Amino acid sequence: MLHFHGENVIDLRVNGRDVSVKVRPADILLTVLRRQLGLTGTKIGCENGDCGACTILLDGWPVKSCLMLALEAVGHEITTIEGLENTPIQNAFVEKEAFQCGYCTPGFIMVCHALLQHHPNPGDGTIESWLQSNLCRCTSYQEIKDAVLSAVNGNAP
Repeated sequence: MLHFHGENVIDLRVNGRDVSVKVRPADILLTVLRRQLGLTGTKIGCENGDCGACTILLDGWPVKSCLMLALEAVGHEITTIEGLENTPIQNAFVEKEAFQCGYCTPGFIMVCHALLQHHPNPGDGTIESWLQSNLCRCTSYQEIKDAVLSAVNGNAP
């Protein structure tokens, strides 16, 4: 078992880059990504794991970064919304206008990207099940589902 006291320098792999950051044992991954690495695309939402605005990918799986200690991310591949630039799912969100205020959009894109990596041809039930991990109060989920289907069908640029 690892023991950490005070500030520690840890090595993380974020969006394909190796970085070193100084963290306290209680620092959550969300704040380290935003404040130390400047990756502000990951949003601060409810800070208790309900809304999904802070979703990142950890080894390809969606994780709410507000619920994870930065120390727990050592040895794992972290992907933030900045790491999904120009991916088919991001382009599909733009094409299908799957956002209004946009605050929750990065978290949704992260979940939808992971969905398509694990289920390349998802049915409606699978899409709806994966979307339950994130909340949007501005728009319906239909546009988001349309974006996923557009990416599945290869219509997204």
